[in-house]
Amino acid sequence: MHAHEAAYKAARWSAVLMTLLSGLLLVGCDRRQQSPAPPVAEVVAVTVQPQRLVLTTELPGRTSAYLIAEIRPQVNGIVQKRLFTEGSDVKAGQVLYQIDPAPFEAALDSARAALAKSEANLFSTRLRFERYRGLLAEKAVSQQDYDDREASQKQAEADVEYSKAAVETARINLDYTCVTAPISGRIGKSNVTDGALVTAYQNLALATIQQLDPIYVDVPQSTSELLRLRRRLEDNRLHQNGTNLNTVKAIMEDGVEYPLKGSLQFRDITVDPTTGSVVLRAAFPNPEGVLLPGMFVRAEVREGTNEQAILIPQQAISRDPKGNPMALILDAEGKIQQRRVSLDRAIGDKWLVSSGLAVGDRVVVEGMQRVRPGTPAKVIPFDAARKADAEPGNMARPAGKAN
Repeated sequence: MHAHEAAYKAARWSAVLMTLLSGLLLVGCDRRQQSPAPPVAEVVAVTVQPQRLVLTTELPGRTSAYLIAEIRPQVNGIVQKRLFTEGSDVKAGQVLYQIDPAPFEAALDSARAALAKSEANLFSTRLRFERYRGLLAEKAVSQQDYDDREASQKQAEADVEYSKAAVETARINLDYTCVTAPISGRIGKSNVTDGALVTAYQNLALATIQQLDPIYVDVPQSTSELLRLRRRLEDNRLHQNGTNLNTVKAIMEDGVEYPLKGSLQFRDITVDPTTGSVVLRAAFPNPEGVLLPGMFVRAEVREGTNEQAILIPQQAISRDPKGNPMALILDAEGKIQQRRVSLDRAIGDKWLVSSGLAVGDRVVVEGMQRVRPGTPAKVIPFDAARKADAEPGNMARPAGKAN
């Protein structure tokens, strides 16, 4: 009897549990059927379109004077007077220093007197030689006497030429007492004062003149950059036809662009072993003297033209754990795909892509944190998103929420 009651209770509890489980399953199924599907994430994307782009390289450099002349005396003497203002502009041929000319004037007078003596001696010797020539024809003098007179005449002629050279040397040394400017430009400070003793070709320059208009800008370019440029030209990714590669821009130390453009003069052919670079030299007009020798500037040098350049916003690029640049694109089915790309350089707020993207690819620019590879996404054009963000009241709208 007890066994029968126990079996009856067990069957009853089983029926109750089955009823509860069935109710729970029905409720769960009903909830699944009633819950809406998750919304498709919205992303902002740009469509890759090639464009013509003139590629430039910005390199640091320093200015240097177009011409430099160190003023040194060419004769010994005492400086009587400095005839220029330090820091002023001087002209070629302008007298800068006056060295005491008295000893050189005396040397010139002595050389002129020696020349007059040599010329008088030559006159007498020539007359005697002419007489001996006539006597030799009449056999009145020997051939030896005639030859001696001829030699004497030639020696007298040589003495005259020597005296003329001595006069010219004395005149040149006298002219050297007026130390003149060999070039036009701006002169610096004077290293000697009035009354100083100077020697010919001394190590210490009296002053230095620098021509600043035009002025040079020397910039080093690494050999690796040169090799990359050559490869891009060989692969036809870069063209130099029709591009004025000689035009150079300069950006000054304060970040302001120099108003006048320069021209590329040459690229050095010797690599500096300490830096692994070659020097590019550009000449800039400098009529106002804004650029001074030794200033730091950044020069923008043209490399060539890329007719099929691909530029995408910098925010479209992310990095994998190894640091490789990656981009998210939408395939033909509207699903997110991850693609590895190669970047050439940053141009403004965009990346120049060298490989990994093709014309027509839709690259995700905003909303990348809400999607994963393989998931579908709704695309909002980049231009439309920017217009929506610019509307009043939408300036703080999160990326990807524009309609």
